[in-house]
Amino acid sequence: MASRKTSRKKLNTETLAELGAERLASLLMELAENDAALKRRLTLEIAGPQQVASEIRKRHGQIARSRSFVDWNRMRPLVRDLDTQREVIVGKVAPRDPQEAMELLWRFLALAPSLYERCDDSGGDIGDQFWMARKDMAEIAPGAGLDPEALADRVFETAVCDNDYSQYDNLITALAPAMGEKGLARLKARVEELAETPIPVPPREEWEEVGWGSGGPYYAHERAESSRKSSVRSALMDIADAQGDVDAWIAQYDEDTRRAPGIAADIASRLLAAGRATEALEALDAADTGKGWIPSEYTDTRLAVLETLGRGADAQALRWREFEHNLSEGHLRDYLKRLPDFDDVEAEERALDLAMAHGSFLGALSFLIRWPALDRAARLVVDRADELDGDHYELLTPAANTLSAGHPLAATLTLRAMVEFALNEARSKRYRHAARHLLECESLAAQIEDWGRFDSHASWLDKIREKHKRKLGFWRHVG
Repeated sequence: MASRKTSRKKLNTETLAELGAERLASLLMELAENDAALKRRLTLEIAGPQQVASEIRKRHGQIARSRSFVDWNRMRPLVRDLDTQREVIVGKVAPRDPQEAMELLWRFLALAPSLYERCDDSGGDIGDQFWMARKDMAEIAPGAGLDPEALADRVFETAVCDNDYSQYDNLITALAPAMGEKGLARLKARVEELAETPIPVPPREEWEEVGWGSGGPYYAHERAESSRKSSVRSALMDIADAQGDVDAWIAQYDEDTRRAPGIAADIASRLLAAGRATEALEALDAADTGKGWIPSEYTDTRLAVLETLGRGADAQALRWREFEHNLSEGHLRDYLKRLPDFDDVEAEERALDLAMAHGSFLGALSFLIRWPALDRAARLVVDRADELDGDHYELLTPAANTLSAGHPLAATLTLRAMVEFALNEARSKRYRHAARHLLECESLAAQIEDWGRFDSHASWLDKIREKHKRKLGFWRHVG
């Protein structure tokens, strides 16, 4: 008699709903008895708005009072607990009482000292919860009817004076719309007053050494002063951005600092947004670009400024220079896009010729693969095979995969470089991958009719077998 197959239902919302409310409630109660986080979630789900706020406050108090270290295996339940609190505040409390929701989110952020002192948040999961809470505050605050000056005072006391764990980062920007001009003016006045208030310096015999620098020991009051200056500058810059006051933002940097290319780019971008393109170019021209690495933001801002000023030819020249120096794909595409018809074809050929002769072999290969110009990439590998560095598997592996279909010799040389590097350097952790690369070389060999100046697969294999015959771990992988 043929057996009848029983169809197995999938676990989803629809199949669970078939169990009925009473059965589901019974199962949830059974599970909640052994799952504190689930029990808290269910309590919050059935509570009314006032009870929800009370339950969340109670939970905040428990977390703040706790002193036990949170092991890695307890981090996930803790993060899930925090996420539940935040979601309930936003979803259940905020629609009915946005002021209460804001208060609960302030308390949520205030948990940072307790949490960071007991947890290893190297993965950033707790930090993400604080980031989302600040985002929630930005959305709730404008409709909460908060007093602008009272809100400014609270932002000052937290984001400026008590941000030891970065839990209040960017809070000024987030709450600027709710503070408005009145609140921002009060906040700025309080920050400027703080800047003028000296840090108390204890008697010399009470100085507390907290570190050592090039100038000698570093003391607690000096660290406090440095931290104060940093907080004040950051706050004044955020306020200036919120008020659209470009000059106040620029004033937070001294002349030497403004010459750093990255800072100059920030200054220029703000001046450009304010309709002050000529001053933006002056800021960029004043930057010290004669030595060291130039950030891409500097170049991109300069291009935007030149285009705004109607200096398209200068912008094109800069795009070409960036391509010449860095093989910048984006700048080349923008350059070609702005050329007349047919001129772009000739310019592209010239660019590809330049890439073939570029000083950085890996940079050239990466560019030609991405462009894509696979015929040229293959020719580059064959012509400059001695420059293949098998240590760069993150580039060579995808390059070999891309070239294997139409250019088996170039793909083989790329794979050989990674195999030889792993063996020459005895990188045992790479042997498994190197063995796979060797087998790929064997597969590609049948497609290669002319080996040119390179050893055939059989000859190359004989050589590495002889040279590395004692590396048994590798040969076991080859099998």
